[in-house]
Amino acid sequence: MRILGIDPGLATTGYAILDKSPLNALDWGIISTPKSDDTAERLLTLQKDLDKLIKKYHPKMAVVESIYFAKNVKTAIQVAQARGVILAGLQSKRIKILELTPLQMKSQITSYGAADKSQVQYMVKNILKLKTVPKPDDAADALALAICGASHHDKIQKI
Repeated sequence: MRILGIDPGLATTGYAILDKSPLNALDWGIISTPKSDDTAERLLTLQKDLDKLIKKYHPKMAVVESIYFAKNVKTAIQVAQARGVILAGLQSKRIKILELTPLQMKSQITSYGAADKSQVQYMVKNILKLKTVPKPDDAADALALAICGASHHDKIQKI
């Protein structure tokens, strides 16, 4: 089964594609949107780039980070808008969805819910047997989310 991990954001969305059996990272990176574009245009860019990934890799499941806390209201709204586009795009393609908070992801990957970025990256590198720590942070988080999906595929939303 192919799994798509997504760490949503308006400026930068991390993505990762894993094969579940055997666990293998096929691709990871970020989708960036220009700050000079208005919000609607940035969301459209995100939607189009996500559609390209889905068409290329045909994932059966997606794991999307959910918002559980935000210090900055403006940032929280932008992330929520990006999540809306992502979730609608996944649902329109009939891809099964699992949503995890950062705490849930960190707990599963590192056994410590308050792990920092470097701890998550280190564990992702080891779990996937990568030669180097995955960068940037958003892509590493997307890889971690996809790893969580590989071990929790039975907890996905029913379509």
